Amino acid sequence: MAASWLKISCLLCVFGFLRELRPSESYHAEIIMGEWYNVTPDQVIRQVYPIGTYSYLALLFIVFLITDFLRYKPLIIANALAGIICWGLLIWIKSLLGMQIAEVFYGFYQAAEVAYYTYIYAKVDKQYYPRVTSHTRAAMFVGKLVASSLAQLMIGMEWMNFKELLYITVSCQVLALFWAFGLPKVESSLYFHQKPKLRVESTTASQPIETNAAEVEATKGTTAQGQETPQSSGNNVHTLWSHFHNAYTNPIALQWSLWYAVGLAGYLQITNYMQVLWKSFDDEPEIVWNGAVDAAFTALAALSSLLAGYLHVGRLKSRTSLLSLAFLSVLEGGCVLLSTWTSTVYMSYLGYVLFGGLYGFSITVASAELASCLLEDSFALIFGINTFLALIIQSLLTLVVVSETGNLNLTTPEQFTVYAYYLIGIGVLYFTGFMIQIVWKLARKSSNSNKINLN
Repeated sequence: MAASWLKISCLLCVFGFLRELRPSESYHAEIIMGEWYNVTPDQVIRQVYPIGTYSYLALLFIVFLITDFLRYKPLIIANALAGIICWGLLIWIKSLLGMQIAEVFYGFYQAAEVAYYTYIYAKVDKQYYPRVTSHTRAAMFVGKLVASSLAQLMIGMEWMNFKELLYITVSCQVLALFWAFGLPKVESSLYFHQKPKLRVESTTASQPIETNAAEVEATKGTTAQGQETPQSSGNNVHTLWSHFHNAYTNPIALQWSLWYAVGLAGYLQITNYMQVLWKSFDDEPEIVWNGAVDAAFTALAALSSLLAGYLHVGRLKSRTSLLSLAFLSVLEGGCVLLSTWTSTVYMSYLGYVLFGGLYGFSITVASAELASCLLEDSFALIFGINTFLALIIQSLLTLVVVSETGNLNLTTPEQFTVYAYYLIGIGVLYFTGFMIQIVWKLARKSSNSNKINLN
């Protein structure tokens, strides 16, 4: 069994690695704001980028349910296919409409990532969940690191121009597509295709019991009859509702879900538009160092995530975690201000890399705290819902701060100032919540002491 789960994990990790080999991502703004397209930089910011955000939001929850219903593999294949179409379009089109269509496919590409993360949970036993989760995350980190390093090498050595990086990206998505066809099929899923249970009649008891197939094998000697009990659609809906209700009526789970959503929304918005900010600096270097910066960003985020995982296991209490995230959120806002208010792009690079390290630590702590409050089978659903909430918040930020609909007409540095204060505000809010908890605890302790004295 150990060899089986490890084999499946390795197969999926190869797909994740190939999927992340997108060197053009480090220079996305340089590409779509370059000479190859008949659009202005302002059109890209206000009419192209927002389409990807809105598409991601519109498709995520639907894709999540379809992923479970279709048993993961078809959506993994569709994910790679969407990547081929998205970056293939950017190679051949030049118009604003073509770029907007490419952004729709990019939205689906991001939404279908959920299939990659949840496929493994339907293929291995629960005891291996922590290991396979770390494997799949690590594969994506390594893929991003290799892609950004490769991009910097190609641009720094002048072996390719920015747009030619798209050919490498599309080629890697084609390889990911072929690899996806070779992934093992999923026979059961978390909700719509659950493993059937067997109703077993015992020779020593008049009451039937339910057990899994493996348990039936272990009790063959005392079993007279076994029948498969199929899962009804009503049971599926009940399971979904049970997992949802259990998570969002738990105050602790709700608290961490909220932090996960608002933190992820800020992260997505900042990483989506950071390259646009760099292009606004007057001292843009002759060699654009986006690839090297992305590599450093990914490496520091991965290291800080590992550090957070090590520190969190039995070392940080929930209240201490909350306080640490409040301070980290304020520091993240400070790093964004450093990236925005500086007069040199190199300091902006530094602020962005530090932001990545802080976010990698904080999101790992938040995820671990949230997971500890959830039913084991509900991880994918709750994290999917929280990501959906994050996209709603991100879409609101885009609508108000970036798009033409908001009518704020903020410059790119002004937009990033808003994002910085958004993160600082989250930190202040959670620090206030922490202090309220402390005061409440002390008040209850004092009240209990008075009652004891009176008695």
